[in-house]
Amino acid sequence: MEAGALGNPVLRARRSLTDRIGDPLLRGLSGLAAALAVAAMVGIVYEVIQIASPAISAFGIGFVTTNDWNPVTENFGAAPFLYGTAVTSAIALLLAAPLSIAISIYLTELAPARLRRPVATLVDMLAAIPTVILGLWGILVLGPVMHDTIEPALQSAFGFLPIFSGDPSAFGYLTAALILTIMITPIITSVTREVFETVPSDLKEGAYALGATRWEMVREVVLPYSRAGIVGASILGLGRAIGEAIAVAQVIGGATAINVSLFHTGGTMAAQIASQFQGAPGALQKPSLAYLGLILLVFAVVVNVIARLIVQRGKLKDSDTTLTEAEAL
Repeated sequence: MEAGALGNPVLRARRSLTDRIGDPLLRGLSGLAAALAVAAMVGIVYEVIQIASPAISAFGIGFVTTNDWNPVTENFGAAPFLYGTAVTSAIALLLAAPLSIAISIYLTELAPARLRRPVATLVDMLAAIPTVILGLWGILVLGPVMHDTIEPALQSAFGFLPIFSGDPSAFGYLTAALILTIMITPIITSVTREVFETVPSDLKEGAYALGATRWEMVREVVLPYSRAGIVGASILGLGRAIGEAIAVAQVIGGATAINVSLFHTGGTMAAQIASQFQGAPGALQKPSLAYLGLILLVFAVVVNVIARLIVQRGKLKDSDTTLTEAEAL
């Protein structure tokens, strides 16, 4: 049948025409998709800058360092929200990264086969929980636990440190950071688990053959081989934490001043934009919120660029190590 089709000059001409159209069509559609992505990014940045231009003209670069947000006097500054974003995201990453790595090691190296899929599915399902539901859970469950149990214990043990001083509160930086930890853990875990699964079995078996224990194999083979992937996964989670708005707005308290204590209320850039942009009064409040959005966008881009540089450096280092070992052999 195929031989007959190939021998038929009409079908052969039709197939040749399809092939000639297919290549440029594929190239055109792919190029159009890429151009649309670039155009969308440029359009978003342009629109944010246009909305923020009155605030940029009024406050300049000093907006970043000003610790003030007063709609009555129309004095606005981003410093409290930059601080809140940095603090909550950093704490979430410090908590979520080790937890995610431990979960990934358990799922790839330690868990019985019958448990791996159910546990992995349950961890991944955390990412499917709507952020507003997590925020509601933070209000109803996590907040009271923080106020009655966790924060008093931290204050009793580490109250001499400024970050654990002050009266315990149901809402604040620490509560928001824990909500973010729950949100970014499945993202980091999913990527890290996939990275661990790419570690060549020959390297693991070689470590065992040399008498390494499972812990030594993980420490000397799995973690070094996966270093770049772990960093990339962690930065991906950090990007999610930086941009989260609704859940954080529900539990951080909404204060517009910098508070050193993690027990105090505060704000983040994303949460401030989400809670105030609609119906913002005055001539400068909405542009100031757009200015916050522009800073948040720059912040996210810088974090991603740093992550790419770290990952690329890790790949180059791993490549140099492999080349050195090959030359030694």
